[in-house]
Amino acid sequence: MIFSNLSISELLQNFIVLFTAITVHEYSHGLIANRLGDPTARAMGRLTLNPMAHLDPLGALMMVFCRFGWAKPVPVNPYYFDEPKKGMMFVALAGPASNLLLALLVATIYPFLWMFMPSIFGITTFMGGLFIACIGVNVSFAVFNLIPFPPLDGSKILFSLLPNEVYNKLLTYERYGTVILIVLSFTGVLGSILDLIINPVFGLYIKWINFLLNLIA
Repeated sequence: MIFSNLSISELLQNFIVLFTAITVHEYSHGLIANRLGDPTARAMGRLTLNPMAHLDPLGALMMVFCRFGWAKPVPVNPYYFDEPKKGMMFVALAGPASNLLLALLVATIYPFLWMFMPSIFGITTFMGGLFIACIGVNVSFAVFNLIPFPPLDGSKILFSLLPNEVYNKLLTYERYGTVILIVLSFTGVLGSILDLIINPVFGLYIKWINFLLNLIA
């Protein structure tokens, strides 16, 4: 995300929610992998809600200077799964799904705090901005990771639906994907495309907030 025009308060809000979004996302990958029989993430200390365990320096810089970034991938060994391709699909889906669910949880809590505990928002708008930023960042992170392009989660979901010979061949090109994504991010092409998807999805969460506010008013 581009933070250059934000205030100190807004910068702090965004950094808090970025660390939260990354942590929940990667923890969810490891949790599902562990539930499906792969102990790799747990053995390597990645099955944790400590954000420092999941922070990738380059991905973090991309988040600061560009619109999107990434975390340190959770190690997964699909050979522990009864059905490796299907297992990888569920593990990949867990990350974006957790971000969308977290955004929904925050969007559901927000109206009730606003109506019944106005003192939280009365002194400063920091908490209100934090809630909205949490929704926006988690939606952005989920949509970005659902792009069916390696090494993002969306590619793993898509690849798992392909025949084995195609699946194995596409996996060999994953290492080139990060470079291409960096180029697309710096040129603004990726951000422009994703805005077309993110803005309508974010709008649905705002509509949900307004619906709850009207319901409890």
